[in-house]
Amino acid sequence: MALSERRKKILRAVVEEYIDSAEPVGSNTVLSKTGLGCSSATIRNELVALDKEGYLEQPHTSAGRVPTAKGYRLYVNELMRERELTHDETEAINRGLDMGGGNEKLMDAVGHMATELTSYPALTISAAAAVTVKRVELIYLDSNSFIIVLLLTGDTVKNKLVHLPFSFSELLITRLSAVFNSSFTGVTEDRITPELIASTERAVGDTMGLTSVIAGFLIETLSTSKGGASVSGEANLLKLPEFRDPEKAHKLINYLSNSENLASLSTSPDFGDVKVLIGPENAALELKDSSVVLASYNAGDNMRGIIGVVGPTRMDYSAVAAKLAYIAGGLSKLLGGGAATNGYGKLMIKGDDSNA
Repeated sequence: MALSERRKKILRAVVEEYIDSAEPVGSNTVLSKTGLGCSSATIRNELVALDKEGYLEQPHTSAGRVPTAKGYRLYVNELMRERELTHDETEAINRGLDMGGGNEKLMDAVGHMATELTSYPALTISAAAAVTVKRVELIYLDSNSFIIVLLLTGDTVKNKLVHLPFSFSELLITRLSAVFNSSFTGVTEDRITPELIASTERAVGDTMGLTSVIAGFLIETLSTSKGGASVSGEANLLKLPEFRDPEKAHKLINYLSNSENLASLSTSPDFGDVKVLIGPENAALELKDSSVVLASYNAGDNMRGIIGVVGPTRMDYSAVAAKLAYIAGGLSKLLGGGAATNGYGKLMIKGDDSNA
């Protein structure tokens, strides 16, 4: 059932006050923040109702309320106000993007800049859009040599001269070319399995291992098309009240230190999008008590990049999303030739909206 306008105003007041104070929010504070013109008793009744509906919870019997993951989700989906960046914030971002240097140096600077702007650990992830082989050309040169030519998605071409110490026929190369075009095109690296290679060898009568040589070049090419991931500002977690427990903080820091864990987030937003993942919406157990905000940008050359932050669910989502969207827009313009983003871009939300 949809919330009444009064309950939405109360929920927004609780979320925003809790973001600012990190303390449970009581009825008197809500009354002063909302200006609803009703009694404190009415506010208390509404807080109880929001508690029963799962949007708020009461950490102690005598305490005020704090938002739940469901409450934050409704806030992000419907209630938060769009945040305009200040002149100083936009100038700081523009200076950071204008520093020059190679991409690695730029992304390192961008990560540190995002940490400074948000006070949270920042993620920088560069990932290729799903790269596969569109066509395989095998060019026979002589009985010991041939050329492998791969046309990849994005119309990138890779080639390799293969010279072997034994002889093979032009007919075998022709057969291999046909089979590779029927069985190895349009597939990702993980689908080029030993079983597929072995079945191809049997199909063409390859007893010399040419199939493995060609498949190895495909795997190498697709593998090097992947991007990388890094994190900066992990120590900032220790400054947050939610991570005063060193064990809890260290578990999250250890998770973030693994680049494969970070790369798994690269399946998140499309170009120009901002995505917010709140608490239990995160797939990784280590992120269940945290929120992740990710902004995607065009990194050029068929590459997609992500800039993001990890922090407590008590996060100023509006401010964080606005800053990351502006950074992502600037990176798209700088690296991919896209237009810079002056605000959110499209805010893409992951969650069960039926709960809202």
